[in-house]
Amino acid sequence: MGKIIVVTNQKGGVGKTSTCAALAGIFRSRNKKVLAIDMDPQGNLSFSLGAEDEGFTIHDALNGKCRIREAVKTTHICDVITSNIILSGTELELTTVRREYVLKDLLKQIKREYDFIIIDTPPALSVLTINAYTAADELIIPMTPEILSLQGLTQLKETIIAVKKYYNKHLLIRGILLTKFPPGKQLLATEVYEMVELVAQQFGTTVLPVKITNTVAVAEAPAHQETITQYSPMCRAAKDYIALAQNLYPEIF
Repeated sequence: MGKIIVVTNQKGGVGKTSTCAALAGIFRSRNKKVLAIDMDPQGNLSFSLGAEDEGFTIHDALNGKCRIREAVKTTHICDVITSNIILSGTELELTTVRREYVLKDLLKQIKREYDFIIIDTPPALSVLTINAYTAADELIIPMTPEILSLQGLTQLKETIIAVKKYYNKHLLIRGILLTKFPPGKQLLATEVYEMVELVAQQFGTTVLPVKITNTVAVAEAPAHQETITQYSPMCRAAKDYIALAQNLYPEIF
C-alpha cells in the first residue's frame, strides 16, 4: 500500500516542488510505482513533471466531477494528477461536513496501486493543505537557511498539531529539510541552522542530516521537464537528493 508523503511549508520559494519532483524521479529509478499530486493552484509540479494541462485535474476529483483514476496522467517520469489556477476556488467550493477528508477518501480508491504518493502543497494554510495533511502518512518540511524562512513556522506547527488532534492522529513529521544551502560554510546559514534545530524540537522532530546544496541546475531542470537527477545527475544537489532518499527510505535501495 502506498506511502503518502506531503511536502509542505506555508512559505513559497523553499523548494517544495523541487523536492517532490526529485523524490518522484528517484523512486521511479528504483522501479517503484509513483503518483505525484499537485495541490498547488500554480501547477508548478504538473509542469515540472511534464504533465499536459488538459483533461481532468485534482480540482475535478475533489469536487466530484470525475473519479480520481480519471484524473491520473502518465508522464515519462511518473503518474501525475495535475492542478491549475481553478483549484484556488476550492476553499469556497468544499462546504461538506467532512471537507477535510475529501482527498483522503479519494486516495483510498487508488492507494494500493502505488508504492509512493507524493503531494505538493500550496504556500498557504488552506483547506487544500489541511486535506493533504489529513491524507498523509508523513510530512517533510523544506526551508531555506534564512531568517525570514523561520517566520511562520509557529503557525505551521499549530496547524499540524490541530490536524493530528482532530483529523489524523498518526501523522508523522519526518523532519525539516534545509534547501538552497550555500556550498561553503557561511555564518548566517550556520546561525539559522542552530535556530532550526530548536524549532525542530518544538515540532517533535529533527533537522534532516542531508542538506540540499544551492545549485543552478535545480532551477533549470523544470524548463526541460526533467527531475534534477535526470537533468544533471552529477551535480551536488542531485547527489544530495539521492542521499536524502537513502536516509529516509533505505528499504528501496
